[in-house]
Amino acid sequence: MTLDWWGLGLQAINVLILVWLLSRVFWRPVAGAITRRQEAAQAMLDEGKTAQAKADAALAEVVETRAGIASERDAILVEAKAAADTVAKATLKDAQTKADSLIAAARTAIDRDRNTARKENATRAAELSVEIAARLLARFDTAEVQAAFLVQLVEAIADMSAADRKALMASDADIEIVTATNMEGAESVNIERAVKDALGGTPSLRVVTDHSLIAGLELRSGHFVLHNSWRADLENILKEIENAN
Repeated sequence: MTLDWWGLGLQAINVLILVWLLSRVFWRPVAGAITRRQEAAQAMLDEGKTAQAKADAALAEVVETRAGIASERDAILVEAKAAADTVAKATLKDAQTKADSLIAAARTAIDRDRNTARKENATRAAELSVEIAARLLARFDTAEVQAAFLVQLVEAIADMSAADRKALMASDADIEIVTATNMEGAESVNIERAVKDALGGTPSLRVVTDHSLIAGLELRSGHFVLHNSWRADLENILKEIENAN
C-alpha cells in the first residue's frame, strides 16, 4: 500500500483552513453569544438575589411590624381593660352611693311620715277622747259641781296679785261672770256676791252663759280671763298630750 503524501498534506491543509474558518467565523460569535447569555443569566440571578434579599427584608419588616402591632394591640387592650375596670368601679361606687342616699332619704321620709302619722293619730285620738270626755262631763253639771267651781273661782281670785286685781277693778267694761248653764234668781245673786267679796269691792258684774264651758265659772273682762271650767281643763290636757308627742 502506497501513501499519497501530497494528498494527505492537502487534506491536512484543508482541515486547518476549515478549523481556522470555523473558529474565525462561527465559534467566536457563538462563544460571544454564549458569554453574553451567561452574563445576562448571571445578571438575572444577581437581580433575583437582590430582589429576594429585598423581599426577605420587607417580609422581616412586615413580621416585625406585625409583632409591634400585636404588642401595641395587647398594650392597648390591657390599658383599655384597666380603664374600663376603673370606670366600672367608679360607676358602681357612684351608683351604690346614690342608692344608699336614696335608701337613707326614703327611710328618713318613711320615719318622718310615720312620726307625722303617729302624731296626727295621737292628736286625733286625744281630740276624740277630749270630745268624749266633754260629752260625759256635761251630764254631771249639777248644782254641787257648780258650787265646787264657785269655790275654786273665789280661791283663784284670792290668789291673784294686788296689781292684777286692781287692773281688773279699774276696767271700764263690765266684768263678766261666765257660766255653763243659765243662772237665775238667788243662785245668780249668790255668785255675784261671792265674786264681789273675793274682789274686795263693788265692781260692775254681768252674768253671761257659755254652754261650751261644759261646767264651771270663769271671770272675763276686756283684757283678762280667769279660766275655771271643764273645757279649760280639757284644753290643757289636750295641749299636754300634743306637746308630749
